[in-house]
Amino acid sequence: PLAGLDQLVFGAWDPIPDNGYQAAVKCGVLNRYEDIEPIADFLKTIEPMPAVFDSRYVKRIDGTNTKTARTQLELVDAVRDDIRCFKATNNCDRLVMIWCASTEKFIEESDVHQNLEGFIAGLEENDERIAPSMIYAYAALMEGVPFANGAPNLTVDIPALEKLARDGET
Repeated sequence: PLAGLDQLVFGAWDPIPDNGYQAAVKCGVLNRYEDIEPIADFLKTIEPMPAVFDSRYVKRIDGTNTKTARTQLELVDAVRDDIRCFKATNNCDRLVMIWCASTEKFIEESDVHQNLEGFIAGLEENDERIAPSMIYAYAALMEGVPFANGAPNLTVDIPALEKLARDGET
């Protein structure tokens, strides 16, 4: 059975430190008084975790609420820690991750995307062909969390992550 809305918990990573309410108002997509204000108290509870962000992939954002690490693989570990902590803190039975961030620059599939061994080596070497969205997707899949891509990024449409999604951790 589907969970009721009262059983859902929302979390986010965002390179901008605004809470859900502030972000919704600034975006100007929804009508503030009809759509946002009725749920303002709820939106204010969604405080973003520091994000994996790289301005080479999204040029028009100056992210200040960001994670830092020596390697992309360390960023994967940080996101995995966030996932486990969020699940435990909120007493969740299951999670789903939806990528609904800004569209990243165009990346073509390449050798680093063909298998998990190459992908992990690329993460260790900070390969620029591995975008932030791929870091989130890989972390989610490694934690057994379904991942949905809501932007036209290459993200999960690569053999390494497709295999991981089908087969689980190898």
